[in-house]
Amino acid sequence: MVNIEFLQCRDRWLTLAEPFARNGYVDLFGYDGIAPEDGDHVRIGIKQVQLEQDTAKSQEYHPSTQLLDFNRVSHPLVEIITMPQIHTPATAAACVRKIQAILQSCSAVTTGMELGGLRADVNVSIRQRGDTEGVHQYGEIGGLGQRTEIKNLSSFKAVEDAIIAEKNRQIAVLESGGVVEGETRGWTIGSTETRRLRGKEGEVDYRYMPDPDLPPLLIGADLVSELANTLPTSSDELIGLLTGKEYGLSIEDAKPLVELEDGARLEYYQDVVDILRDLQQDQDPKSRGGLARVAGNWVLHELGGLLTKADLPWDAERVSALSLAQIIDHVQRKQITGPTAKQVLAMVFDGDTRAIPQLLEEENLLLRPLSREEYVALAEAAISQNPQMVEQIRTKNQLGKLGWFVGQMMRMGEKGRVEAPKADAILRELILG
Repeated sequence: MVNIEFLQCRDRWLTLAEPFARNGYVDLFGYDGIAPEDGDHVRIGIKQVQLEQDTAKSQEYHPSTQLLDFNRVSHPLVEIITMPQIHTPATAAACVRKIQAILQSCSAVTTGMELGGLRADVNVSIRQRGDTEGVHQYGEIGGLGQRTEIKNLSSFKAVEDAIIAEKNRQIAVLESGGVVEGETRGWTIGSTETRRLRGKEGEVDYRYMPDPDLPPLLIGADLVSELANTLPTSSDELIGLLTGKEYGLSIEDAKPLVELEDGARLEYYQDVVDILRDLQQDQDPKSRGGLARVAGNWVLHELGGLLTKADLPWDAERVSALSLAQIIDHVQRKQITGPTAKQVLAMVFDGDTRAIPQLLEEENLLLRPLSREEYVALAEAAISQNPQMVEQIRTKNQLGKLGWFVGQMMRMGEKGRVEAPKADAILRELILG
């Protein structure tokens, strides 16, 4: 049973707020963008998660005048409070980015920081490296320096830049013999310094009273269990799947597939792979092993490049998964060249509605396999131009040079039509007998 109590903040009341979740954590890995000095993995504790209602935002209009922005006042929000276990600005930004990705994956937010769906308040404190004698404590973590809070950061870059600026400010204060004061500070995008907003008299001691208009909300364990069982696969699990044996993608390709368009491109990619594997069932198992990596390149870089060039959002219907899989299938079978495949992809992207086999046939884009006679003619031309290398192969058994002749045949023939195994067989026949 989960019991969520609603409380109002009142300085004169001593009842502490009860969060609806405690003692969680966020795992960060190298691919999340953590700082190199933090290693390959960092676990950041989540002290608590609680419901709140947003407050008005103060804006400094003049040294003697402040304006209040009531645009978001009383809007409901969820506050996620991490433990002071983040030691680098890059890892702080990575933590916020990871939390946003988790919230988006389970539809807990409808948009990200770029459109105001998420904001970050950052607490910064410093101490001498190796020093554990700080007098401040948060949760069960002690030995901390005096913290300041930077409010309402609206981007991952702002989180990183504001921490750097505040860290540098606090170092300068201490090195000049001063004392870091507990206060709330602001940050302006593009600035190199934080600015004081208001002071705090010691550590903040928020005080609450039960809200008279909102009774406790009781959520049964059965509902909690059902919701837990219906959560989507986490981004870390998806990246593990994509970089594992089934797909074999690099981290560099797996991560954007998981992150782009809230997983829509990943779903499209998996459809392409499934169709392509079906189309390639009659091919050599060795040649089918890298299909998922090939498909990843086409989805991310070739199709993605066309979208970027046209400045268009993702649209899985613009080039269907079947069409892209058929294009890749023809390349794998050496029925079309890579450049031809890109040309066909661009035609479909621009609105050509013909099925891929029909388009290739009508545009006369299919490669005609070379006959034995054509292979022999190319081999004889290469041999006649390089008699000394032929003699070295025959007399000194330098078979490695056959590969050079294969390359010559591929350059002399029509691009994409000379198949290396067939060329090698003809060369061995003509040179070695």
